[in-house]
Amino acid sequence: MELGLRRGTVSVEAHNGEWERAASETIAELRSILRGVLIDAQHIGSTAVRGICAKPILDIAVGVSDFDALLSKNSILEEHGFVFRGQDHPSQYLYVCGKDDIRTHHIHAVIYNSGIWNDYVDMRDYLNCHKEEAENYSKLKESLARQYPEDRETYTAGKSEMIGEILKKARDWRGSRRGEQIPSCEVES
Repeated sequence: MELGLRRGTVSVEAHNGEWERAASETIAELRSILRGVLIDAQHIGSTAVRGICAKPILDIAVGVSDFDALLSKNSILEEHGFVFRGQDHPSQYLYVCGKDDIRTHHIHAVIYNSGIWNDYVDMRDYLNCHKEEAENYSKLKESLARQYPEDRETYTAGKSEMIGEILKKARDWRGSRRGEQIPSCEVES
């Protein structure tokens, strides 16, 4: 399995079962480095959704209760290849892995159980449990990747409306089950 894309480019490929193994290894490493700071870490994004295409970059959500405690670990994170990129969105810090201009991992540090955390986990779980929705999302991603292989910003903007719709459905679907593990997809579309 080969991970990584040149920064700013877009290419999607068929789901690869090795992505889950690689994400688990990364999460184990983060748990070790961030002992006492990390509350939870989850494989998120399209590489965590069975059967859909994805950019070969692993997304990991790191849930913490205190950003200052996390930021105090930046030097040890960097020693292990997790390069701090700053606050890429409000209430979220980004770390990247890769060599030179190739990105293999995006580590999204957020406050555990915040709206951002829940959106990441809910969207992943919802798409894993709603095959038709996942397929539609995958088709959009493939189309946009063909149209904008050198323009990640336009590719990302092209997905935003569908992501918004999926997130609304995912929030409603999760509803009162917040905090529970969703058993192997009790709800199908």
